[in-house]
Amino acid sequence: MPQMNKGSKFIFGKSLIRKDLTIHLPTQAIREYNATTEGKIYLFTGSKVTGGFCVTRKGLLEPSKLGHILTDNPDLQQYQIAEGEFIQYKGRSYCWISISENGTIQFNEEIMEFLNLNIGMKLLSIRSSDIAFTMGRKDRY
Repeated sequence: MPQMNKGSKFIFGKSLIRKDLTIHLPTQAIREYNATTEGKIYLFTGSKVTGGFCVTRKGLLEPSKLGHILTDNPDLQQYQIAEGEFIQYKGRSYCWISISENGTIQFNEEIMEFLNLNIGMKLLSIRSSDIAFTMGRKDRY
């Protein structure tokens, strides 16, 4: 998918939140971020404008300038908090969830409510940085 406007962020594609609370992340985003290589990903709350959530993995986040998120939260870093349980840290909320080899993630009702998402909602997959991509709420664009 192209950029929304000239000079704007690159859009990988869109994903639908299905009735079974699964989301398949766009293939190009999965490949670019090697999102499935660890079997787990981190989600964190998106901006107030974009909504939705951001996606990264330990191998990208840990060595980055934002690695302190994990070192300051060792239970998150070692996946010792419950899957899908959000923790607050410096204005954002973070959790981890499993990701299938084909890039499907499974939410539960608590994650859906926490992120203010609904079944049938379409999310745009947006290149945010070299650390994470955003799954932004399409109703915000």
